[in-house]
Amino acid sequence: MVNFIIIAFSIIAGMVFRRAKLIPQDAHKGINVWVLYLALPAVSFKYIPKIQWSTEMLLPALSPLIVWAGSWLFMELYCRYKKYSQRSRSTLELASGYSNTSFIGFPLIVAYYSERELSTAIVCDQAMFILLSTVGIISAIKGNRTETGGIKAAVIAKRLFTFPPFLGCIVAIVLSFTTDLSVAEPFFDKLVVTVGPLALFSVGLQLKFNGWRQEIYQISMALLYKLIIAPALVLVVVLFIGMKGHVARISVFEAAMPTLVTGSLIAEQFRLNSRLINLIIGIGIILGFVTTAFWKAIMDLLVL
Repeated sequence: MVNFIIIAFSIIAGMVFRRAKLIPQDAHKGINVWVLYLALPAVSFKYIPKIQWSTEMLLPALSPLIVWAGSWLFMELYCRYKKYSQRSRSTLELASGYSNTSFIGFPLIVAYYSERELSTAIVCDQAMFILLSTVGIISAIKGNRTETGGIKAAVIAKRLFTFPPFLGCIVAIVLSFTTDLSVAEPFFDKLVVTVGPLALFSVGLQLKFNGWRQEIYQISMALLYKLIIAPALVLVVVLFIGMKGHVARISVFEAAMPTLVTGSLIAEQFRLNSRLINLIIGIGIILGFVTTAFWKAIMDLLVL
């Protein structure tokens, strides 16, 4: 119960501090630097050496791909039916195809399951980021009306290989085969515990809901896919291959997470509809607390 209290407290505190103007407008950027450059890499160094690598770990690596592929098809059909522009389609793909696997996912996994499951969640998170940094950027470039330079591989590679959690993951994997990192685990423990409160506080600072009525149809379709259809697709795959256990549960659970906050930054950078994606992120986080509980109950019922 205390984990759920911390989650709610951290988000509400961020919202209250922003509304009361007790914190600078862009304070979340400084908080994100700590989380991205120190806390999330520490998660990799703590949990990756404990991963039991097997064919089962292909599922958390591939589940973000399943979510993205389903989003691409879903939004392709929806946007063609509604005759939306490529800009709108790219925005909706960013809003529905990428899960908030770390900022929201890690705290909820600890709350519903335990810290041990974070080793599986890291695999989901890094696979999701690789997708966002490649096909996500390509989609954003296609939707940018002012982009005339085409899709540059160098830009994509730079974004991927300068992302601290990704670098931390790669280094942790290499060191896990050559070095005993257990001596540094108490240090990593102290950094890891900051992920949940600080990440959620940052999310609270950024939540905005103004103007949602004007965008209700696009918001509804994006969240229908992200919170309901996406985890259902991964669950169908899990049931089809007959997998059970914590790897299967976490793969489905991470697919059920709301929209990735970073999607808003990409939308703004490439001049997509950042207002729409911010609304989807904000509403999705609130609804996500209900829908993740639903998916946890479904998996318990199926004895995954």
